Amino acid sequence: MAQFAVLIYAADSAHSPDATEADLESCDDHAEELVAADAMLLAYALTPRDVATSLRAGSVTSGPFVDAAEVVAGFYVIEAPDLDAALAIARTNPALREGGGVEVRPVHSGGVIRAPRA
Repeated sequence: MAQFAVLIYAADSAHSPDATEADLESCDDHAEELVAADAMLLAYALTPRDVATSLRAGSVTSGPFVDAAEVVAGFYVIEAPDLDAALAIARTNPALREGGGVEVRPVHSGGVIRAPRA
């Protein structure tokens, strides 16, 4: 089955160090739904934009790589038989109801190299 990356765009990430369960409820509920549907392979929530550090040739700056109204707040990888099915899954993302958006891209190659160190 094909794999698709779903990039979540929002004004910022809900996953700040002081986020409450209520702050994360829609994200957690959505993840649980995708796991229950056996569609999600992996997921990562990113911290807010003010924690980002960007590198360009010859410089290091604080903040996101691109100064935009919306930033990548997180991403996950799903399995779906085709792009239409992947889009149907992505349409359930709460970011769409909360003023953000999602981008769906077929995964070309790659995978887990090793498990994170404890």
